[in-house]
Amino acid sequence: MPTPSIQIIQLLAAFRAGTTAPIFERMCTLIFGAILAPGNRTVSSCLRAVGRWDAQDFASYHRVLNRARWSALVMSRILLSLIICTFVPEGAPLILLVDDTLERRRGKQIIYKSVFRDAVRSTANRVTLSFGIRWLVICVLVDTPWSSRPWALPFLAVPLLSEKRCEKLGRAHRSPTKWAGALVRKIGRWYPKREIVLIGDGGYACVELAKSCEDQEITLVSRLRLDAALYDEPAPQPSSKRGPKPKKGARKKSLSEWLLDKNTRWQSCSLCWYGGEARQIEYCSAVALWHTPGCDPVPLRWVLIRCPEHSFKPGALFCTHVDADPEQIIEWFILRWNIEVTFEEVRACLGFETQRQWSSKAIGRTTPVLLGIFSLVVIMAKRLHPRRLPIQQTSWYEKAEPTFRDALAAVRLHLWGVKNYTRSVHQPDHCLIPITLLRSLQRAVCYAT
Repeated sequence: MPTPSIQIIQLLAAFRAGTTAPIFERMCTLIFGAILAPGNRTVSSCLRAVGRWDAQDFASYHRVLNRARWSALVMSRILLSLIICTFVPEGAPLILLVDDTLERRRGKQIIYKSVFRDAVRSTANRVTLSFGIRWLVICVLVDTPWSSRPWALPFLAVPLLSEKRCEKLGRAHRSPTKWAGALVRKIGRWYPKREIVLIGDGGYACVELAKSCEDQEITLVSRLRLDAALYDEPAPQPSSKRGPKPKKGARKKSLSEWLLDKNTRWQSCSLCWYGGEARQIEYCSAVALWHTPGCDPVPLRWVLIRCPEHSFKPGALFCTHVDADPEQIIEWFILRWNIEVTFEEVRACLGFETQRQWSSKAIGRTTPVLLGIFSLVVIMAKRLHPRRLPIQQTSWYEKAEPTFRDALAAVRLHLWGVKNYTRSVHQPDHCLIPITLLRSLQRAVCYAT
């Protein structure tokens, strides 16, 4: 069993308040095992990784996920507080990224399983469907001292059930936008004095979600359809006029008409685009009311974007904070791509989609725990290496910045470090090996996925 330093012990001690002492001890063992184990992230592989392959109470570790009493929501709140204390300065806005990802799973006993569109395997001309569980994930966008690119650290995840599955289970169906609104409202109650910015893709461009964020004084940034119904503010009504007051004015011209209008005044600017490259773009912006039938109009600032070099199709963004700067809105939305990087790294380095639980409670806990371990590893790496993270370099490949694989290797190297084990040569189960060979074996194991 690896012996972590006092820094790691103090970090994990924050989660003690969310469960009992015996469950917390087994939970720490599974966390260390998930960090150290390559390949599948099952309970058995986690126990093998920490040297507990001969544990007679192995069933108690399975019960941590399928029976033990602890709240994933409480653990998410603790993890969010650790992320904020470690990376988010006092007074800085809390930038949240929301998106959904598909965990491909098969099995008759998986009650959350349905057929969903596989965004990774689909193309513009072909839609691929896969069996699995769809997860709504919320991440915090933070700046790390080792990388110029912000990192998206997940802390909260819930399963999104299809309508047919909800009918079979007798549950009320909730769309991704309704789930996002409910979770963001809860986060707003956790941090009522923090400025919160929620960024999502076009799937979260919903008047209902925008209205919910406006009521909570949360800024929502997302895509906007070019044919969205935009209106003027209602004209002042005399007090003597009876009846309900109008909520919107005249219909504005659509954003697609703004694109074709030769009198549209475009402003030029240079922004840091996807991949970190500078891109010259043109934009125009205005304030309007966004309305769909069945919902009250929502004031927003829309931003229409086009490229002078025609390297991408024109598009539109919106922000519920009408006084926001258009260039800031564009920069916020570009940052959304970091959550896709997190999804890919969780699959590549933490064995996402390799867990094999079958009970509904274990399935609902294991995936959020794996996503939370991603954030825990980054926090541990920050405490172990506050300024510079070690990078695996070779003479034929120069790596400019560290990735999550380097952060995971740094934490593994700390847990497997020679200083954490006795080096007495008088014990019969110890042998002397060259330090160069030991370091090479350690590095090979630390970067194994």
